[in-house]
Amino acid sequence: MIQTETSIFGIDFDNTIVCYDEVIHRKAVEWGLIDVNFSKNKKLIRDAIRQLEDGEMTWQKLQAYIYGEGMGEARLIDEAATFIKSCLKSDIDVFIVSHKTEFANMIPNGINLREQALNWMAEKNFFKQEGLGLKENQVYFESTRAGKCQRIKDLNCTHFVDDLLETFEEPSFPKDVTKILYAPDLEKKESQAMTVFNQWKDINECYFS
Repeated sequence: MIQTETSIFGIDFDNTIVCYDEVIHRKAVEWGLIDVNFSKNKKLIRDAIRQLEDGEMTWQKLQAYIYGEGMGEARLIDEAATFIKSCLKSDIDVFIVSHKTEFANMIPNGINLREQALNWMAEKNFFKQEGLGLKENQVYFESTRAGKCQRIKDLNCTHFVDDLLETFEEPSFPKDVTKILYAPDLEKKESQAMTVFNQWKDINECYFS
């Protein structure tokens, strides 16, 4: 059990508390990029698309779709929601801190990705007391990874959960913050640098059992 008086949790957004596996699989099949029987796994789909001709460009277009027009089809990871509610019930401050630009580089005048994310959170009852109980001012979007790290520092986070190792490898990431890597496809392990969890259920049990 963690110390509620001093703990402040920061949590990443994309692919950490929201899952795009199903929507990205559907769209990739629709675009003829993968077979319908291909695994519904964002990372595997990404790696397969990048092997195609103009694969990196195609992947960026697909990513712009899921974060924009396709956002409504994304799925809230249930155990992540449980963790947030457990934190608030225990009087532990929680912030969502995401590296997310306003518009996709591929579609500079397209859908506002931050507004889409906030609308999705509202639809999933993030900001209702009977839902997750967060407030919109507990959500931060930053244009760069360095800006994200600075925000984590400014919020005095003691712990941060992210699905990207690159976040923790950023030189400006605060050194005194406990690093929690949410990595469903990575072998679970612990080190002095960070703890790797394959599922939110394990994170919940680690901090609230």
